[in-house]
Amino acid sequence: MTVTAAPRLADLTTLGVGGPAGRYVETTTEADLVDAVRTADEAAEPVLVLGGGSNLLVSDEGFPGLVVRDVRTGIDVPDHSACAGVTYTVPAGTPWDDVVLEATTHRLYGLEALSGIPGSTGATPVQNVGAYGQEVAQTIATVRVWDRERARTRTLPLVDLRFGYRTSLLKRSLLAPGDARRDPRDPADDRAPWGPTPRYVVLDVTFQLRQGTLSAPIAYAELARTLGVEVGQRAPLLDVRAAVLELRRGKGMVLDPADADTRSAGSFFTNPVLAQDAAARLPAEAPRFAAGEGLVKTSAAWLIEHAGFARGHGLPGPAALSTKHTLALTNRGAARAEDVLALAREVRDGVRQAFGVTLEAEPVLVGAAL
Repeated sequence: MTVTAAPRLADLTTLGVGGPAGRYVETTTEADLVDAVRTADEAAEPVLVLGGGSNLLVSDEGFPGLVVRDVRTGIDVPDHSACAGVTYTVPAGTPWDDVVLEATTHRLYGLEALSGIPGSTGATPVQNVGAYGQEVAQTIATVRVWDRERARTRTLPLVDLRFGYRTSLLKRSLLAPGDARRDPRDPADDRAPWGPTPRYVVLDVTFQLRQGTLSAPIAYAELARTLGVEVGQRAPLLDVRAAVLELRRGKGMVLDPADADTRSAGSFFTNPVLAQDAAARLPAEAPRFAAGEGLVKTSAAWLIEHAGFARGHGLPGPAALSTKHTLALTNRGAARAEDVLALAREVRDGVRQAFGVTLEAEPVLVGAAL
């Protein structure tokens, strides 16, 4: 465990905003990670476990507790000759795209559409990270966690993780009991809501991947067009990775220090999932996708744009919508957290006034609220 001077959270997050940490440690072993979290919990000290910092908005006041950065990396490389599929177990701190690159270059499919997503592997099951028609829930076998409520290590199988659209058992522990977004099957605990770190601190993630030179069936129309195939068809695995990276770069979603459009937390709002009667009140041309029994998902980007917010809205201010993609709220170089929050509130309120839909933030808000 390495204890260093407390940095500004702005220097540890892709959005580049946030005040200082109260205390800061970097952990290079699982034992040190668990010990840091357990010791802080026993002292009733707030804890923020940090990976790549790609899905956080921290307030200008910073975080008064302990910030723990998991810097463990590596991939447990199995025998790639296994014909029934290959299992990868990955420490939580490993950069996510390292995992995707490892899989695709060894002819393992199921993660290729998730190429280029910043952040750490441990964050992916919390958010059920997804893009271009894939989600990590489709390949995760187990997640091993430190359960802060029970103060012990546990292995959670896929069925217990209860993944949903951009959510999981892990993420829902941040919600208060009785919150409509909680799953009634999630276990109760005495300290809910947890936060800003969930009850379950991810230690490692095990993926079950299949072998092949072709991708999983392409499920996203934009990606299919880029590849020149039909939705549902497969394409060469490395071609899919290259196409996804190209699409993400075109939207400012691949980190590039020279491009202010990439100084963001990725998509700031999740796509709304509405009851059918609420979806029926949207304009006829609004996108609609089946999202389970009685539910319809629509496009947050479409709502934002049709509520009058164009790409680059907010320029030349310190915080603005990306010039490439309206779902990304960007720091143009000198933004404070409050600048980004003010822009987010403006967009949320404009969409609600235009369409009666309240957008929800995708990043974890630390010391801040919309």
